[in-house]
Amino acid sequence: MKKITSALLLWVMAAAVPSFAQEVASRVVEDGGTGKYSAVMITDASLPTHTIFRPKDIDGFKGKKALPLIVWGNGACFDSPFEHVNFLNEIASHGFMVVAIGTMPKETGEQNKGRSVATKLKDAMDWAIAQNSDKQSAYYKKIDTKNIGIAGMSCGGLQALEIAPDPRVKTLLVANSGIFIEAMRGNAMPNMPQLDKTHLTKIHTPTLYLLGGPSDIAYKNGMDDVAHLNHVPVFVGNLDVGHGGTYAKPHGGDFAKVATAWFSWKLKGDKKASKLFTGETPDITKMPGWSFEKKNMK
Repeated sequence: MKKITSALLLWVMAAAVPSFAQEVASRVVEDGGTGKYSAVMITDASLPTHTIFRPKDIDGFKGKKALPLIVWGNGACFDSPFEHVNFLNEIASHGFMVVAIGTMPKETGEQNKGRSVATKLKDAMDWAIAQNSDKQSAYYKKIDTKNIGIAGMSCGGLQALEIAPDPRVKTLLVANSGIFIEAMRGNAMPNMPQLDKTHLTKIHTPTLYLLGGPSDIAYKNGMDDVAHLNHVPVFVGNLDVGHGGTYAKPHGGDFAKVATAWFSWKLKGDKKASKLFTGETPDITKMPGWSFEKKNMK
């Protein structure tokens, strides 16, 4: 896949955005991931505001084997997924189309730390659905638009929560995040989605929380969300690694393993993957350091 210079990339992105997919830059993260399908990180001219992670070879993904879609919001609501490339690429290598808010991370130098908005998650869904229906697109009938997951970390987790009521969403992942308890008293953090706990009643899908244990600054907020969620299946996994999770570890560490299993279960119907979460003693307990709680899950 041919790379282009930064200057040319900026020119392309500034030009009229084409309606069909047109790759303008790509990079392999780590070794492409541990999954069956070596993944690649892409900037596409038809969606220059986002970064795509997907299997490098997509020829075999069609019909019942089409790629489930995951849309991702970044920590601090950054407008680039530079903190999460190992994690997102690893998930993609297991046969998913992952579209993250923001521009492709740079290999060197200052990263894009501009702020993003939650509606960019909707933009990612809109784009994927349009590409899947466009005969000119490389993604024509290759994206499983009936199986969409929405996810995010920290501020990006709040973005995911904000958009989670969208009827197109099939499952929700909230990582190192939760609606601020203080929001009920009007003290939500500025520059973040301004949600309160009543918003949780709008969630309509099975939901996974991944938290970094009591040392995670979002731990209390996340666990309080779980306490409030009584109308949908919810699972919370805790690993005492703090707010930073394991995203930067090789292949995204344990957080990537758990997230991939959840999406494989909820978006692909993978019964083997479901064992990490089901039963009186889920297989997550076999992973060192993890604890869990779950509700409304049979």
